[in-house]
Amino acid sequence: MPVIKIDGTEHEFEDGLALIQACEQVGVEIPRFCYHERLSIAGNCRMCLVEVVGAPKPAASCAMSVNDLRPGPEGQPPEIRTNSEEVKKAREGCMEFLLINHPLDCPICDQGGECDLQDQAMAYGVDTSRYDENKRAVENKNIGPLVKTIMTRCIHCTRCVRYMTEVAGVEELGATGRGEDVEITTYLEKNMTSEMQGNVVDLCPVGALTSKPYAFQARPWELDKTESVDVMDALGSAIRVDSRGREVLRIMPRNNDSVNEEWISDKTRYIWDGLKTQRLDRPYIRRKGTLEPASWDEAFSAIADSITATDPKRIGAIAGDLAGAEEMFALKELMARLGSTNQDCRQDGSALDPRHGRASYLFNSTIAGIDEADAILLVGTNPRLEAPVLNARIRRRYIAGVDHIGLIGMPADLTYNYQHLGAGAQSLADLANGGDFADALRSAERPMMIVGQAALTRKDGAAVLEACASVAQYCGVVRDGWNGFNILHTAAARVAGLDLGFVPGSDGLTAHEMAHGSNLDVLFLLGADEIPIHKGENTYVIYQGSHGDAGAHVADVILPGAAYTEKNATFVNMEGRAQQTRRAIFPPGEAREDWTIIRALSEKLGQTLPYDDINALRGAMYETAPTLAAIDTVEAADPGAIAALAGSGQMSGDPFGVSVTDFYMTNPIARASAVMAELSQMRHGVREAAE
Repeated sequence: MPVIKIDGTEHEFEDGLALIQACEQVGVEIPRFCYHERLSIAGNCRMCLVEVVGAPKPAASCAMSVNDLRPGPEGQPPEIRTNSEEVKKAREGCMEFLLINHPLDCPICDQGGECDLQDQAMAYGVDTSRYDENKRAVENKNIGPLVKTIMTRCIHCTRCVRYMTEVAGVEELGATGRGEDVEITTYLEKNMTSEMQGNVVDLCPVGALTSKPYAFQARPWELDKTESVDVMDALGSAIRVDSRGREVLRIMPRNNDSVNEEWISDKTRYIWDGLKTQRLDRPYIRRKGTLEPASWDEAFSAIADSITATDPKRIGAIAGDLAGAEEMFALKELMARLGSTNQDCRQDGSALDPRHGRASYLFNSTIAGIDEADAILLVGTNPRLEAPVLNARIRRRYIAGVDHIGLIGMPADLTYNYQHLGAGAQSLADLANGGDFADALRSAERPMMIVGQAALTRKDGAAVLEACASVAQYCGVVRDGWNGFNILHTAAARVAGLDLGFVPGSDGLTAHEMAHGSNLDVLFLLGADEIPIHKGENTYVIYQGSHGDAGAHVADVILPGAAYTEKNATFVNMEGRAQQTRRAIFPPGEAREDWTIIRALSEKLGQTLPYDDINALRGAMYETAPTLAAIDTVEAADPGAIAALAGSGQMSGDPFGVSVTDFYMTNPIARASAVMAELSQMRHGVREAAE
């Protein structure tokens, strides 16, 4: 391990570390614009110059390794200086060149207040400019509805180009021209189509790329910042909700190396305009075929009248994809007190069941475990649409040299090469009998299988799950010290619902059976909007949710709930990591947090739930599902559940379908968003033009 003297103090570092990383490890801050730890080295901006003692000129610390330095003439450790007059003068010169063409747009720039160029100009800039010529001007590019371009501000750091190519996996940005005429643009000036393009806004160190929907909305110092968790997919990305007053104005990523690193999908980032449209802000009761405003007491009385006159066996509840663990637990307790076992959190009809063991429905290798996999089998999934940030991890593993990636299901552009092994269950069954890819899995040290919901939501989903477990056993996906059997969920609420046992009892009805109204007299929909309800003549539908979506359209009573940015709730991501959202703003109008609505309703029904605050509720919930108490922790599940699940049930020969047909329209908040609607229309237009 090399020993280097930094600013007069000797330190020991790992091999291969860049000088800029070595300096950061010892607490020395090095300015930079083009360098980013998750992107390749460019060495464009030269702001990270340091003095290497004995070298003829300053060196770019981002492009030089600790192993590149030679010892002194008498064998003394190499020495670098980061605060000498030579370094100061070099950085001031680089800053002066960067500001030659940069416009004085700070008062009207959305990057103002959180701009790297502003911050570093304060430290390394000078008060006058020696440049008398006119500044260059660059035409702005229209690259889509998400990213606003003011390319005159661009300093050619190429972070955006490297990100789109290396992380997003879509080569949609590049540089044209040479010298002074260099411009960053999309090829043929088309819109960007990546599901993760919004991250270039965070990467841009100046105001050249900013958020188009957020343009001129607020300054960063005006915003209240609340750390929370994303619910647009089951990844559980760490986010920060920025709000002003009672309005969410933007959503930003937080760094969590175990989950999303520092990336989020465009749906996560730009969904915020859907939080304030089509909202349910007061109770409604259907009278003579029309939904009319009502008071809470009137709504509860109408529900009580319908439930008390109904046989408990004809009462059911379906939990939606955005429901928090607290409200699902409260609803489960209420259903038990009413004497009903008709409850289900799997509105897509998934064959997953907690009775098979927790390992049968988790992403057991953990999300970070993808970085260790050396052979990956995808079954019935398109991770690019179901979990774009997870797909970026798979792509990174592919770039690093993973030997084999195979797909059974509908072929799609996943941003990396893979071997298409077949379209349906027969191809899956063939793997259990051997073959080249099966041999590749068996010989790999860390084989991984990722099973998507398209394979599990079919009528033969249970048999497909058994076949996946059989393949996992045969190919050694589950072995000592490694469990590579993974379920890729698409619903943020699914794992918590399974942990809580929010599934039908021994004689209970499934979600699809309850959706046919002739089977029930009273149906409670807890934000369940993704399942078509065939309402019977005598079926009384109660909908509790935040938006006037599909569930509200068929409801007889509507109870206005809170969105994920408006409540303190627990969500468990696909790997079993319990995380909590925090309330950033209050719900609109008379809307309330969901568990409090169920608690108040239970009192009206004469079945009062025994908790008056969220701490008491969580205490009871943790007794039922202890894993929910381990916040931000992944507890390994017993892999024996997978061996017990293995079987060879009768499977259909039909090909696996797709679980996400429109990435931008997967939940009520997304369908209420004008930005998501524009993106969806643009995506379908591109697809139709291609066909």
